[in-house]
Amino acid sequence: MQWTGFNARQIGELTAILLATRIIAPNVWGWLADHAGNRMKIVRFASFIGVLALSGIFFNQSYLWMALVLMTFSFFWNATLPQFEVTTLQHLGDLSHHYSKVRVWGSIGFILIVLLLGWLTQQFDLGIIPVALLMTTTGIWLVSLTVPESAATEQSQYHITIANLLKRPAVMAFLMICFLMLMSHGPYYTFYSIYLESYGYSRGLIGVLWALGVVAEVGVFLLMHRWLPRFGLRNVLLLSCLLSAFRWLLIALFPENLTMLIIAQSLHAASYGMFHAAAIAWVHHHFTGRNQGRGQALYSSVSFGAGSAVGSLLSGYLWLSPGPTDTFLLAAVVALFSFLIGLIWLEPKTRARN
Repeated sequence: MQWTGFNARQIGELTAILLATRIIAPNVWGWLADHAGNRMKIVRFASFIGVLALSGIFFNQSYLWMALVLMTFSFFWNATLPQFEVTTLQHLGDLSHHYSKVRVWGSIGFILIVLLLGWLTQQFDLGIIPVALLMTTTGIWLVSLTVPESAATEQSQYHITIANLLKRPAVMAFLMICFLMLMSHGPYYTFYSIYLESYGYSRGLIGVLWALGVVAEVGVFLLMHRWLPRFGLRNVLLLSCLLSAFRWLLIALFPENLTMLIIAQSLHAASYGMFHAAAIAWVHHHFTGRNQGRGQALYSSVSFGAGSAVGSLLSGYLWLSPGPTDTFLLAAVVALFSFLIGLIWLEPKTRARN
């Protein structure tokens, strides 16, 4: 976005618009999927409309047009992931704790895309990125056409409504943790590349650092099916929150030290890999039956929607003053606060369903 002429505040606002639709959209699609079934039909339709919306980025690059394109794209595209999570877990059945071994392929794909984009932007310019995004989203839609519907799970006669679930302190604490954790990622996802470029790092090296984070994430995903039943969801969530705070601290204080940046990127294994796998398992454990789709949608909207949007928006306003260092320091404080909430309110005995 910086390449197209937007300033830091506009970048923060556009990123927030992209993410803010995840507050509402996943819940709308989750409700529809839980009541109508046929989750993959919803995924295919929404991803196709998302591809059409994203193509609008090539017609105009004004601020208002870009905001409209991103809002439309995000509303439909955000229908796909939570419902695909439910479909995956239903296909796994009693082996749902092996979810991370399926999810790891998304991380591998991300590594390849980041490395490829790093090379392409050096050979051409940043204008190649929208083309790559459109090709990738089109590929995802095409692949969705091959994924079969999962068998519907048996519904219990006793149904707990979403409203009653939200009255439980542990559920509210979990959602607050998710919100704060993704909020703390706001400066990283919005400005990390710009931050490193300001210290003289090449785009190729920045791409390698991004890929390194996902390589660490891959390693964790390959092990989570063992760790979750052994250590419990609460302990894994707490550790990921604590290590996230340490990660943002390293990025804030040592931007010119490549070794520290490598350590910080390796901690992506905790701040995303461990946290996401444990959070998906936590939702699967607490939101059952007819609440499965809305449970995953709620997790997506509260964390990747509200949390990421607020984090991106605030980082956009804070980036120029007080500046990048203080912005990442505040992110560390937010992650530490999520750890304290979990330490006090998350129930200690929750384990992954196996």
